[in-house]
Amino acid sequence: MMVNVDLAKAYRLLNHGPTILVTSSHAGKQNIMAAAWNVPLDFDPPKIIVVIDKNTYTRELIEASGTFAINVPCVAQIDTVQKVGTSSGRDLEDTDKFAEYGLETFPAKEIAAPLLKGCVAWLECKIIPEPHNQNTYDLFIAEVVAAYADERVFSDGHWHFEGYDDLRTIHHVAGGSFFATGEVHQAGHSG
Repeated sequence: MMVNVDLAKAYRLLNHGPTILVTSSHAGKQNIMAAAWNVPLDFDPPKIIVVIDKNTYTRELIEASGTFAINVPCVAQIDTVQKVGTSSGRDLEDTDKFAEYGLETFPAKEIAAPLLKGCVAWLECKIIPEPHNQNTYDLFIAEVVAAYADERVFSDGHWHFEGYDDLRTIHHVAGGSFFATGEVHQAGHSG
């Protein structure tokens, strides 16, 4: 059910502001964390921005590898998002969050970070080094080198969640509360 997304339309996977899960991998270690501050930045080549705090284990891994994946979770994964967003991979001895929480993954095609099963979109990203922004603002700019989506809810460059409420993307509000992406309303066309 996963289909390739034309990189020229990859920005559409994030331009509605969903909470994301960032996966990372380096030297046999891997991690996953939730992130709410992310945005598409450019079209060609496609670029995104994500804020990753300097104290996170994920940051350590992505700075070492130069890559990460964005996984776009859905309503069915709210509990997983809350768990991985409120725990640190550094605190798990001899294991990681994937094993700890029984998270299933599959391999990315262009990078080492795993992709999380059950999400509705995935973006494989390579960091564009910007040391000042990274160190001062925890802001990472990355080029999207591959993108995929669940064809049940994303096709022809557009989201369409009708009939798939559990696959709606989520938006973190605070304290474990989330909004689900709502109905689509089309603006009128005037001549």
